[in-house]
Amino acid sequence: MQFIKNHSRFFIILILLVLIGATYQVALSQRNTGHMIVAFLDIGQGDAIYIETPDHYNILIDAGPDAKVVGELQKIMRWHDRHIDVLMITNPDKDHIAGFIPVLARYKVSKVIEPGTINSSEVYKALEKEIKNKNIEKTIAIRGQKINLGSQVSVDILFPDRDIHLLASNTGSIISRLVFASTSVMLTGDATYQIEEYILELGSSSIQSTILKEGHHGSRTSVSETFFRAVHPTYVVISAGRNNKYGHPHKETTDLLGKLGIPILGTYNEGTIVFYSDGKEFSRVIK
Repeated sequence: MQFIKNHSRFFIILILLVLIGATYQVALSQRNTGHMIVAFLDIGQGDAIYIETPDHYNILIDAGPDAKVVGELQKIMRWHDRHIDVLMITNPDKDHIAGFIPVLARYKVSKVIEPGTINSSEVYKALEKEIKNKNIEKTIAIRGQKINLGSQVSVDILFPDRDIHLLASNTGSIISRLVFASTSVMLTGDATYQIEEYILELGSSSIQSTILKEGHHGSRTSVSETFFRAVHPTYVVISAGRNNKYGHPHKETTDLLGKLGIPILGTYNEGTIVFYSDGKEFSRVIK
């Protein structure tokens, strides 16, 4: 009894680690059966989305406001994997890019994709310096670009459609669509509703998607009923911090999604949200 009492803290920590590992057990079991994993990481007030394709390409879209993203990646990436094929920066604000700096310190990265907007912050300058120092290939996103990630998987760029270096960071956010066979995810960064409706006006590209990553953490600035109806998602995911100072997601967003009957999954109350796709449908990994 005295031994148990003296080591109770150790046993509690051990049990918690086992439970955390079990959270992702279902997702990890799919890795050798042709599935794609999409994880909306719990990194607080910001965005970070990890994707592993059936051919084991690793993609990280945004990285949150600090080093927390590294711990979240360690939970879900293969334990021995230290390579990320593509980093995508949807906009240069701190809540999307600061986590990339510790990621670059830990992982070898092959390619970086940016929107073309700039930021005067020290974080942005430090990230750009690190990308240059490591001699990582850098591409500016442009509509029509298709990033091929193995068999039947691509990230299709829908916006920007021009040089946007003078636009505000949110207005210039990359909007892209992750496609695996018959399944897809709409990724909107912090895009405003005006830009969402603008890509509808451009036409030609399909935007219907199983999952929509709602823009700007559920802010009222990214609420467009026209866009929601066009995407027609089965799920909407909102990445935001618990009790954040911005009040995200805003009531206008949750009210509209409620009206449309679209379920909301939020990292602010569910933690990391994991889906896997077999190319025909998405299934959610329930904790």
